Amino acid sequence: MIEKVKVTNLFDPKKSIEVEAVIDTGATMFVLPKNIINELNLRKMREVKVRYANSKTEIKPIYGIVTVEMCGRAGEFNVLAEGAQPLVGQIILEQLDLIVDPSTRKVIPNPRSPEMPMVEILMTTPPNSGHAVRLHSPKPIRASHTRNTLSASLKRMRNNT
Repeated sequence: MIEKVKVTNLFDPKKSIEVEAVIDTGATMFVLPKNIINELNLRKMREVKVRYANSKTEIKPIYGIVTVEMCGRAGEFNVLAEGAQPLVGQIILEQLDLIVDPSTRKVIPNPRSPEMPMVEILMTTPPNSGHAVRLHSPKPIRASHTRNTLSASLKRMRNNT
């Protein structure tokens, strides 16, 4: 399936282009041909090892950073330089909370969050729930409101290790 995607250089917003991109749920990254990367004047960030469907691997450059707009949503992404056809992979679909509607074979905003992307944080409790996470430590450090000073607590901890 093909979707229209607007791609803009984050550091030079005058450099922008609208492309038709293949939506590939089996791919990971956002892919642009080298000529579009040059047109957007993107900077090489690093290199990554890419594994193709035939299990062949190659080292390829990553460029950035672009703002990708599609289906009324936008986010910032790195770009893999490859091939002749722009391609949208899972990273963009996940971050923008877009899904492929199986009945229409179109990319749409997730119906569970139609007004904006929803980010899922897989924690057992919300961060402000009052439950604290303790780092691995053999003995807890006493709170500052107790009578023991910090230096006395640190001394006790050193003696117990």
